[in-house]
Amino acid sequence: MPAVTVENPLTLPRVAAPAEARPRPVLAVATAPSGFEGEGFPVRRAFAGIDYKHLDPFIMMDQMGEVEYAPGEPKGTPWHPHRGFETVTYLIDGTFVHRDSHGGGGVINGGDTQWMTAGSGLLHIEAPPESLVMSGGLFHGLQLWVNLPKRDKMMAPRYQDIDGGQVKLLTSADGGALLRLIAGDLDGNKGPGITHTPISMLHISVNPGAEVTLPWRADFNALAYGLAGRGSAGAEGRPFRTGQAVVFGTGDSLTIRADESQETRSPNFEVVLLGGEPIREPMMHYGPFVMNTHAELAQAFEDFQAGRLGTVPAEES
Repeated sequence: MPAVTVENPLTLPRVAAPAEARPRPVLAVATAPSGFEGEGFPVRRAFAGIDYKHLDPFIMMDQMGEVEYAPGEPKGTPWHPHRGFETVTYLIDGTFVHRDSHGGGGVINGGDTQWMTAGSGLLHIEAPPESLVMSGGLFHGLQLWVNLPKRDKMMAPRYQDIDGGQVKLLTSADGGALLRLIAGDLDGNKGPGITHTPISMLHISVNPGAEVTLPWRADFNALAYGLAGRGSAGAEGRPFRTGQAVVFGTGDSLTIRADESQETRSPNFEVVLLGGEPIREPMMHYGPFVMNTHAELAQAFEDFQAGRLGTVPAEES
């Protein structure tokens, strides 16, 4: 980890919060419980236990792995439906193949992101390629669910492939952190992801002992999740580590610091930063559907059972 990096971050554009920015305090730190998803791959439920008022417009996020598969062990998901939101799959290590009933699909490798707008509904599948199943290997990534406002829930599905080479690379004021801007705007720099709901998504690597303070839109919420290593959040230095999520309060900037000593398997503190404009609408989430009312959830199930969300291609039936 990670797949996308540079030899010398000092050659990259630098980002720093202005001196007058109001620092965001840390409201809470939550530890993600572990479980299994799909055909049995291990996940951490990153946002479990966090009140939705702090997550909006995000619904959930799973850290997939980190796991070292033996030959024959790699697993994926079977065909399944979605409606009413967007899925964002960010792969750090390994390879995954995506297909959906709307015609979207592709191979994502370490550093790549796929952005699937389920909208009015589709079926999709995510699976390791046959070569990875045969050889085994390291697998690690994230899947994030982003809500859509009521006006967009029944829009036509869309699929985006974001190659790791398209990610906007930046650094902190002193070069002590590498910033990978996947989506959104940071200090005038734009990530490649096209989002219906305004959000920002970054993967940052903070060198041992380094600190980064970034400008953050005051109208966005702010969340941090530890992918690997340990450090602290906020000007008050609230400790967090791998598998823990940080909820920030209001303000114009946020701070992440890496401990002087890190894990041997990960030399830096690896953190995902997320922020978005709250939708502030009723959110009804059940299984693979995210709608505004119970009636809309019932309609989604009825449409799925009637085959109106798409069908599995004939060769997969």
